[in-house]
Amino acid sequence: MAKRWSIASHDRDRIEGLMRLAELPAIVAQLLVARGIDDPQQVGDFLDPRLTALRDPGQLPGIEAAVERITAAIESRERIVIYGDYDADGMTGTAILVRCLTLLGANVDYYVPNRLDEGYGLNNEALAALALRDTKLIVSVDCGIASVAESHEAARLGLELIITDHHQPAAERPQAAAIVHPGLPEDDYPFAGLSGAGVAFKLAWALCQRASGAKQVSSAMRGFLLQAVGLAAIGTVADVVPLVDENRVLVHHGLLRLADHPTVGVRQLLGQAKLDEKPSLSSEDIAFSLAPRLNAAGRLGQAALAVELLLTEDEERAHDLATFLDDLNAKRDTLQRSVYLAANKQAKEHLARDGDAPLVLAGRGWHVGVIGIVAGRLSDKYHRPVLLVALDELDVKPGVASGRSIPGFDLHAALSACDEHLISHGGHAAAAGFQVEPTKIDAFREAFCRHAAEQLSAAQLAAQIDLDGECPLAALTLKTVTQIERLAPFGEGNRRPLLCTSGVRLREPPKQLGSSGRHLALALTQEGVHLRCVAFGGGEWESDLAAVDGTLSIAFRPVINTFRGRRSVELHLVDWRSDAETDSAQHETAVDAVGS
Repeated sequence: MAKRWSIASHDRDRIEGLMRLAELPAIVAQLLVARGIDDPQQVGDFLDPRLTALRDPGQLPGIEAAVERITAAIESRERIVIYGDYDADGMTGTAILVRCLTLLGANVDYYVPNRLDEGYGLNNEALAALALRDTKLIVSVDCGIASVAESHEAARLGLELIITDHHQPAAERPQAAAIVHPGLPEDDYPFAGLSGAGVAFKLAWALCQRASGAKQVSSAMRGFLLQAVGLAAIGTVADVVPLVDENRVLVHHGLLRLADHPTVGVRQLLGQAKLDEKPSLSSEDIAFSLAPRLNAAGRLGQAALAVELLLTEDEERAHDLATFLDDLNAKRDTLQRSVYLAANKQAKEHLARDGDAPLVLAGRGWHVGVIGIVAGRLSDKYHRPVLLVALDELDVKPGVASGRSIPGFDLHAALSACDEHLISHGGHAAAAGFQVEPTKIDAFREAFCRHAAEQLSAAQLAAQIDLDGECPLAALTLKTVTQIERLAPFGEGNRRPLLCTSGVRLREPPKQLGSSGRHLALALTQEGVHLRCVAFGGGEWESDLAAVDGTLSIAFRPVINTFRGRRSVELHLVDWRSDAETDSAQHETAVDAVGS
């Protein structure tokens, strides 16, 4: 669907002032001002995030009680189980705490539920099994804040809980010895955006301080914590939390640690992803290479093996596990493409019939592990909330669903408004999941679409690309793009700059990349300047681009490509349009305005 392009306005006085006060090049000053950063002190903190900018872990609500209880369990040799979520955020947070408690001499083990059989969060069957194995204390990671009924069952079984989480809490809190959470409404921690791994890192840091008897930890514990920053960076990027404040610090320094001193398992994973020879790592390397391999294990019911990879010190075992995860990721990709094709066909039919309504799609045999990714792709494509329901092939189990939203529409609140039709639900504003009886899907769809119609305006359903500015290809020198890279790490809350330009021509027909043909390679030229461009996921544009007779306007992200030691500027295409069509549309708009 065609998207509106909105180019950010710029305050020339603020930009020139920042250039002068902070001695910055124009493009960097412009991009910083667009991010609301125009004070030299802010600029220094943003461009050079320091580990000392992390808040002392003791400030995190609930952490003091958690440290007290865990320390007592270590000293009495009680069996502690770290109960982690099955995504990359939960896996890395689990690995951080298991490594920490092992270093502190605890009797510790871990448990990660099977996504396909057990679903998200604490579950009573797992708690009962852990109680039978003489477990005394369970520390959740990236889950548990909404597990109220399960917390009471844990207490009945003689288990104590410590909840560490960052998800949206329920109205009622779970029964626990401590709840460590950065965003509870009753607390005032300054930054609610920590990931589950970020919360786990803070707890590990506080435990090391307690064991050292001082704010400054021992040398061995400092080495562990620096390596744990790398694991926390993976979880933070993978969970798509805002890369600002403490998250920016964790990811900036975590990327350095992942490149210089990764764990044995991460080093093998870097090798599988062909990242081991890169001189430095980026947040995109995590988002598009490392995180998908870890998440593939969770999506296909093998999360425990991914945690083992993050914990093992055995090179051979790490190699075998990393290879297995790489194979799982390839399988996940195949499953994902199959579900996408089927769901996209349904989406087109629904849109033709229902217009601007959200998409609630259901399919028998869709793999539960990939429906969230597909929902995200369809939400981006059609710019509306999308829910995908995987129906049991034998029609014995409830439908399991995953959804993704658009800015301004709280998916978690929407599910809560329709929960009379659901068995259960959870998540947050941008992404959520639920279970539903197949016979109630139609009633749920009607209620969900009715709620969305009340909440969403026509403007919110009109897809828009927010551009940082216009920039000719001639301005994108290697020096300039290197300066732009100073704003990294890029991600949620600090996206890679998105620019546009017009009057661009194709030097040759677009070429598909990869065996699947999902991506395109383009050779672009403008006023004598030639640049390579890649459209990731843009394979479906091939015939339309090849048919353009004239120039293009393109929306793109400039990047530096390093190949065999040679660095060059490359563009990543986000959107495009024919200049002829744009001129025609602008002319019609002008005529309409005059006629009115």
